[in-house]
Amino acid sequence: MMRIGEVAESLQISADTLRYYEKIKLMPKVHRNGAGVRFYSDKDLSRLRFIKRAQKMGFSLDEITQLLKFRESPQKARPKVRELAHHKLNEIEHHLTELTTLRDELRLLTNLCGASAEGCPILDAFDQDKTYGQGDQKQKGNH
Repeated sequence: MMRIGEVAESLQISADTLRYYEKIKLMPKVHRNGAGVRFYSDKDLSRLRFIKRAQKMGFSLDEITQLLKFRESPQKARPKVRELAHHKLNEIEHHLTELTTLRDELRLLTNLCGASAEGCPILDAFDQDKTYGQGDQKQKGNH
């Protein structure tokens, strides 16, 4: 059994976050002693590690709640877990595409800025709300 401070330090989760997880029922009620001090069992720690790993993969707390329910009967839930993971993968791939576009645009703007004798193409782009594509300038919102 570990106290809340020990768990927070061990798993790098704040005590406030641990209390919040209990409040929103992501964690079941944690054992408390007579003074109200929370004590976390190995089962609680396993659940917290599961939550942290799922968060690192981009799952929301609502999605993690679903995954935790699926965890109780993994064989039965496998198609639902696969569907949820596939949906998350699509979201990540879409986000990655957007980030790649933003990286390329920022790279172009920094190159333009280095070659510019007047003004600043980066600030100009922000002021004009323009994106710079492959050779063409496009207004945002027209993609």
